Amino acid sequence: MLALLGDYTVQNVLLGATLLGVVSGLLGSFAVLRQQSLMGDALSHAALPGVCIGFLITGTRHLGWIMAGALTTSVIAALFVQLVVRYSRIKTDAGLGIALSVSFALGVMLLTWIQGMPNASQGGLDTFLFGQAAATRRQDLWFMGGVTLLAVLLVMGLWKQLKLVTFDPLFAGSIGLPVVRLESILTAMIALAVVVGLQMVGVVLMTAMVIAPAAAARQWVSRLEHMILLSMFMGVISGVVGVLFSATVPHLATGPVVVLAASALVAVSLLLAPGRGMLWSWFALWRERRAIGQRQMLTTLYKLAQHHNDPHYPVERSMLDSFYGVATDPILRRLHERGFIAPASHMRVEGRHWALTDAGYSEAEKVLEQLGMATEESA
Repeated sequence: MLALLGDYTVQNVLLGATLLGVVSGLLGSFAVLRQQSLMGDALSHAALPGVCIGFLITGTRHLGWIMAGALTTSVIAALFVQLVVRYSRIKTDAGLGIALSVSFALGVMLLTWIQGMPNASQGGLDTFLFGQAAATRRQDLWFMGGVTLLAVLLVMGLWKQLKLVTFDPLFAGSIGLPVVRLESILTAMIALAVVVGLQMVGVVLMTAMVIAPAAAARQWVSRLEHMILLSMFMGVISGVVGVLFSATVPHLATGPVVVLAASALVAVSLLLAPGRGMLWSWFALWRERRAIGQRQMLTTLYKLAQHHNDPHYPVERSMLDSFYGVATDPILRRLHERGFIAPASHMRVEGRHWALTDAGYSEAEKVLEQLGMATEESA
């Protein structure tokens, strides 16, 4: 592993993946919270014609010009979506679909035309579709670092405004904030994140890097600042793990592995995150079902006791089985362990009987009181 980290190419790719994780985690958080996950997909596909235009301007694969072209076409696509949604009856998802398909078709057309040109420097331009992390150079890292620093400074400088526009744009507009301008800035910054990732993971896979770390972080925290920090950390972890794994296994593309690492974090978060994870939800549902069964049993025993004017009226287990249509032994056993019921010696030939204890009688009264209050509130 130390020998691997000493490799010049691996060092460049690791630094690039770290910068990508930071900027995608930072800006992807806003996209996820604003329910604009498809925006990242549209902007990443809209970057392809910009890549081709940047090459046509310089005639070489100059990363600065290519990224500038990608940023320009991504921002134009984002502004197109905003204008179409605001001034027509087309919905946001339809506008994003139009921008994605038209821009990507234009990009593929330009890419095909460029590849037919008698220019040797156009070779490998199609790697921007899926990324070519191994081609990352030290001067490329300076550009990626500058873009990442710009995004961080913009978010820090407009933190309160961006936070308010993200959660309550109507209130932000009512107090005089330029909502449209701030939303345009956010969209442009998401385009910045897309531009940073073109070299690493490419046009097609970049949307996953914008969305996956933020979606995973959202499962663990409930505050925006915590979500952003965790999302940036998960983005960095995804990049580092993907780079090291692809560097260890021969002929394994780095970009897809990075995306798969980020997707694995999403899967783990969806399963295990406290409070929101599926396993926690299933466990909470199982506990609630158990509690409901116990409360129903207590109220049944209580009503029978009330009907017979005996707080410790013994009830046969087989009668309870017939009443509920299921075996009630597990519920009765748990109630007995909690001290709410006790075995009763009554007509042994008929089977085992159970009766409420004083604690069980009091608990049943509390349950019925809570049910009564809930019924009154719903009424």
